Amino acid sequence: MAQPGLPPRRAAVRLLDGVTADGKLLSEMLPGALDGLAPDERARALRLATTCLRWMDRADRMLGPHLNRQPHHTVMNVLRLGVVELCVDGSAAHGVVNSSVDLVRQNPATRRMAGLVNAVLRKVSTTPGEKWHALPPPQLPKWLRKPLIADFGKAAVIEMEKAYAAGAPLDLTVKGSAQEWAQRLGGTLTPTGSVRLSDSVQVSALPGYDTGDWWVQDAAAALPAKLLDVSPGERVLDLCAAPGGKTMQLANTGAKVTALDLSPKRMERVHENLARTRLSAELVVEDAQKYQADPFDAILLDAPCSATGTIRRHPDLPYAKKADDFPALFALQEKLLDHAWRLLKPGGRLVYCTCSLLIDEGEEQIRDLMKRNREVRIDHDPLARFDPEWQVAEGIRTRPDYWPETGGMDGFFMTLLRKP
Repeated sequence: MAQPGLPPRRAAVRLLDGVTADGKLLSEMLPGALDGLAPDERARALRLATTCLRWMDRADRMLGPHLNRQPHHTVMNVLRLGVVELCVDGSAAHGVVNSSVDLVRQNPATRRMAGLVNAVLRKVSTTPGEKWHALPPPQLPKWLRKPLIADFGKAAVIEMEKAYAAGAPLDLTVKGSAQEWAQRLGGTLTPTGSVRLSDSVQVSALPGYDTGDWWVQDAAAALPAKLLDVSPGERVLDLCAAPGGKTMQLANTGAKVTALDLSPKRMERVHENLARTRLSAELVVEDAQKYQADPFDAILLDAPCSATGTIRRHPDLPYAKKADDFPALFALQEKLLDHAWRLLKPGGRLVYCTCSLLIDEGEEQIRDLMKRNREVRIDHDPLARFDPEWQVAEGIRTRPDYWPETGGMDGFFMTLLRKP
């Protein structure tokens, strides 16, 4: 008979293997990787996997003294998961050790390593809390940590890593009074007008979800649409629109919004979100590089990017991706910027943004655009309304270590360009 709690642990290890060995994102593997589990088991498996990814560097430091070399990736992930259960969750040592041994013993590829797993986790379990808390915050993989230190300095990156380990609160953008909804939901109001909930909640069970009074959106992700500052009746294009948070913001102003995305599946989510919030926009499934239309008053281009600013919510990303994955994205961003500029009418304005911490996807893209096109101008006046700490020469740069006392924010670059 299977030991209680073993199926979600096995599923968590399967997710970890997919990320660390196969370079897959959790979003690519879900929900299929959790098929056959009860709802509570699915939730536990996902929580175990994300917690393990969040603390993987520290788990490896705990394991290092007990391993002569790193074992088979599945065995290593079982060990990592065991360490996290012991040191983060505070689970009983005998249950964690026995379950971990069963996981490797029941897998033909790893069964001969059961003795190693047993011995290592028993050693770790002797003083788990003391050793765990003496270690530094988990560090990002070198491929990402090195360029971030070059751009922001080591002290800032250490603070970002603390924010990644802490995770992220739940932010909401509301259609009406943010202050009223903050009070009603027991949340707080961020300086930029988002409602922030600190407790873990079931989103669909909250008041206002069924009636479409708000939607989930990180406070930083809500800023580009605010920067564009559209008015009722304006023709606005939301390029690369899915999953639709910014589309809903734009539609809520009364503007005539066209939302475009390449993926039919992702555009289904935009349709569902608009229906729930009772907002309307024209939806177009097409390659943004090929899209043609009469010039728009305003355009929001949230370009495909490395998403390195969202690791607080997606701890799998630094382990599934590598630096050589991104040059094609940089080239795509350049093409999208050029095409978006052509779709803008004279006097119109364009917000370019990425949820990335890499300068190549933000400031450098704008510097290169202004070299290619001499008529491009940054509109600095609206940018000046934002926190001075966020302001850079090319626009606005938010970071996960900002607002540390209240839960941080995603890393974004955004700027406002105006066409003569």
